[in-house]
Amino acid sequence: MVELVPFAVPTESDKTLLVWELSAGPTAEDLHHSLFTVFSQFGLLYSVRVFPNAAVARPGFYAIIKFYSARAAHRAQTACDQKQLFQKSPVKVHLGTRHKAVKHEALALNSSRCQELANYYFGFNGWSKRIIKSSLRS
Repeated sequence: MVELVPFAVPTESDKTLLVWELSAGPTAEDLHHSLFTVFSQFGLLYSVRVFPNAAVARPGFYAIIKFYSARAAHRAQTACDQKQLFQKSPVKVHLGTRHKAVKHEALALNSSRCQELANYYFGFNGWSKRIIKSSLRS
């Protein structure tokens, strides 16, 4: 099965992971590095964002991780949920749950993100810089 990976900012919920029950011990920067290291094994990441838990919750952090590929996000969720990835207690990992009826305008990637995505899927210099606009027709 083939998955099309558009050269656009990933906004779909099936490309977004929510990771929680992250320890309060490490800094947000350390957690960012650990999360990036673990989850980038499953596919190219668009972003990793770490946030402190709300004041009413117990101390700790949660993270939102965005992949370019829905398939990579699903593999990461399956492999990492309820696992002790880099801390003593297991983390919870779930796919985003944004309502499917909500449509988002596709935002184009900047040139460096396009180059990163092309290098990941086509190999370094395995592609052309010439931009060709195409449209899919049903």
